[in-house]
Amino acid sequence: MPSLGATRVHWPVVAWIRLKVPPPPPPMMLTVGPPPPPDPPLDSLASEPISTDPRKRVYASEEEVDGGILRLIWDSDDPELLEAELRAPYYGARLPPERVRAFWALVKERTRSLGPLPVDGADPSP
Repeated sequence: MPSLGATRVHWPVVAWIRLKVPPPPPPMMLTVGPPPPPDPPLDSLASEPISTDPRKRVYASEEEVDGGILRLIWDSDDPELLEAELRAPYYGARLPPERVRAFWALVKERTRSLGPLPVDGADPSP
């Protein structure tokens, strides 16, 4: 899974999950033209400029967690998907199963305001 935007650390992605977000309500159009881009689904997501494509709207948040960095990423071009990744200094080794379960629980806690979200893809699975 390619990571969008820049991150503070250059540790490898050791676990990721892609969640389906409920579609936002359609915008009320007061003028003729294309609708405005949707807003990010979580308040914690901040705009993250992409230097190679300034038109692209990517939002992300990072926080330090036990032994790594939790990163949530949302791209306005694909508004129905929210990606979460765990970056940690595990080079050439798999993440222990208890750390995978802790990562999934942490993502579930951070996305609680959106309700239960179906999983579109993940690696590794708990």
